Amino acid sequence: MIPEEIFKPRRRHNNTPAVTMLIITNFIVTCVGLTFFAHKNHVNWFFWVVVGLLGLYNYFTIRRNREDFTQPTIIAFSISLVVLVITFFVLKGIV
Repeated sequence: MIPEEIFKPRRRHNNTPAVTMLIITNFIVTCVGLTFFAHKNHVNWFFWVVVGLLGLYNYFTIRRNREDFTQPTIIAFSISLVVLVITFFVLKGIV
């Protein structure tokens, strides 16, 4: 009926790249942390613990996938960190 070759995974197409997953994870964790632990006048200490653990996660993920971090991905990751800092200040002002 259906040939087996249709359902075979293609080589090097098994997942989303680690850099993309890292950027998505950073934004999700930071936005959820800001929602729960930040108010207009005060940022709870637990938010900084969450950000510190996120930094450790970033360090070990980058270290494990060092070969994936080429010049364009490093630039994209750096831009995402700058946008993340801007997001912090914008959401802190809104919340």
